[in-house]
Amino acid sequence: MERFKGKTAIITGSTSGIGKGIAYRLASEGANVVINSYREQDDIDEILSDVTSAGGEAFFARADLGKVEEIHDLFEQAVQRFGQIDVLVNNAGIQIRSPLLDVTESDFDRVISVNMKGYYFAAQTYVRFARKHGHKGAIVNISSVHEIIPFPNFDSYAMSKGGVMMMMKNLAIELAPIGIRVNNVAPGAINTDINDALNENPDLKEKLFTNISMGRMGSVEEVAAVVAFLASDESSYVTGSTYTVDGGLTYHYTEQ
Repeated sequence: MERFKGKTAIITGSTSGIGKGIAYRLASEGANVVINSYREQDDIDEILSDVTSAGGEAFFARADLGKVEEIHDLFEQAVQRFGQIDVLVNNAGIQIRSPLLDVTESDFDRVISVNMKGYYFAAQTYVRFARKHGHKGAIVNISSVHEIIPFPNFDSYAMSKGGVMMMMKNLAIELAPIGIRVNNVAPGAINTDINDALNENPDLKEKLFTNISMGRMGSVEEVAAVVAFLASDESSYVTGSTYTVDGGLTYHYTEQ
């Protein structure tokens, strides 16, 4: 199946974890993908090789999504390389653990800047390109179950994801008339490097699993499959929605 043959996708924050999994999935269906990170990476050739082995072409563009001018440069590089942009996957994100009384202004600003402002201005830049060239397309934001579930000691992260939820709803209404769909994917506990500490703590892991109806963590591939659906024409009548990929965590939590 090559749902993305001849199409180009930008996936922000895509050199590891969920972002890399999304890049691999879209490439496997024929997409040309723009890989992104906020820093240069010594292993970028290996990452590009992994993605291109699935199919399609891959290109790396460094950009800090917390800086609007670098977002613009990211899109310019993508257009120069592939000539068009059909899909934007807003995935780049950070979280900083800190109780309220210890939060610094710089840490707060950094999380909000990347996780919410970066998503918004990436969407703006994408839409400007799409309108200029008369293209339709899709924006998929990687949110989190914490767009609706509280996350104590990660206030700025949860606030940013709640903001992304409302951003998605607003833009879905605004952009539908020009043929651009906007949706969120909200992962729960996914088995990536960020959860290494959790995997090494059996007691904490068991406690988590009691709140997940399916009793396990999800995989990167399971998240990427939902992103691929929302980015493809198969979801042509879907906009303004959040798809949770959480094994029942959100439902279990809200039912308690």
